[in-house]
Order: sequence, then C-alpha cells, then structure tokens
Amino acid sequence: MHGILNPEGPFMSFITKITYSAYLNILWFICCLPIVTIGASTTALFYVTLKITKNEEGSITKAFFHSFKENFKQGTVIWLILLTAGIILAFDGYVFYHMRFENVFWTLGTAIFLIAAAAYAIILMYIFPLLARFNNTTKAMFKNALMLGMRFLLCTAIMAAVYFAMAFITIHIFTPIIIFGEGLCALLCSYLLSNILLLCQEKTKEKESEAL
Repeated sequence: MHGILNPEGPFMSFITKITYSAYLNILWFICCLPIVTIGASTTALFYVTLKITKNEEGSITKAFFHSFKENFKQGTVIWLILLTAGIILAFDGYVFYHMRFENVFWTLGTAIFLIAAAAYAIILMYIFPLLARFNNTTKAMFKNALMLGMRFLLCTAIMAAVYFAMAFITIHIFTPIIIFGEGLCALLCSYLLSNILLLCQEKTKEKESEAL
C-alpha cells in the first residue's frame, strides 16, 4: 500500500497527470469561450501537455498563459482559417448528403469532399501541437501538419480514435467524463506526438547547421 501511495511512484504520477488534464481542460474551456481564441487556447493546452510528457511542466497555470499570450496572434489566425474551412466543408457535406445523385459528377464530387475532409481532420489534429513547439509561418504550419499526419498514419489513426472515443463516451455512456474532455485527449495525443515532434526538432537543427 505504501508503494502505491508513494508520491514518486508510477501510480501517483499517473493520478497527478490525470488531475492535471482535468485542470487544463477547465483552463482550455474558459479561454475558448470567446470562440475566436480557441486556437490560442488549444495551442497553450498542447504546450503544457507536451511538457507533462517529459515531466517538465513546472507551474501549469503559468506555462498555459505564457503560451496563450505568445501564440495568441498566430493561433487565432490559424483557427479562423480552420473555422472558415470547417463551415464550408460542413455546408458541402450537407449538400452532398441531401442531393444524392447516381452519376459520375456526384461520385467525383463526393470523393473530393471526403479527401478534403480527411485532410482537414489531419491538419486540425496536428497544427496546434506544432505551433506549441515550433516557430514557423502560418502557411508552413498547415503544410507541415498535413505532411506529418500523412507520414505517421498510425499515430493519426490512434489520435482520431482518442477524440472519437471521448466524444462517444461523453455523449452515450458517461457524460461527467467531460470534466477531462480535451485536456485528457491532448495529454494522450501528446504522448503519441512527443517522439515525432522530437524527430522534427532534430531535423530542423540539422538543416540549420547545414545552412551555416
């Protein structure tokens, strides 16, 4: 029993990180309330959860708002682009679903829509963790997010499953789990992404060294 309750032990470390995810989810939700700040808030969330995976989190609140402030402008621009694209995709999906025609044009249009929706989902999952870790142009962020998602398809599929599972459990099984919500999803995805982002960081340093 003493071993289980050891503050330095794996069990208590696990409980601590789960507690962090709930607290971060509250911070994330509050900072998302103006809607336009969702991008900056999500970036700040991943900034902290990526630190948690390396046990470098320090002050959770301080780290969250540091990233929120630092990435506010670019995170907001990225989010507004994604929001606009999401509205367009949602409208197109509605049209394609309710105007089903058995001809080549409808089939081709549906195929293009599904590819675009998949690309959108990939970018949505990767772009804010990238922004939390790297400095780059907005255009490069979108490009790199899509490329990473396509290169590491297994990671992409697992991340999608994490978000889907959270939504499914919240809606159909145990609604109170929403207290963990995006915070827990971001923490789990950060464990999946930590090595990938570290690899990207190393390659970036290599390119910078070659340029010198």
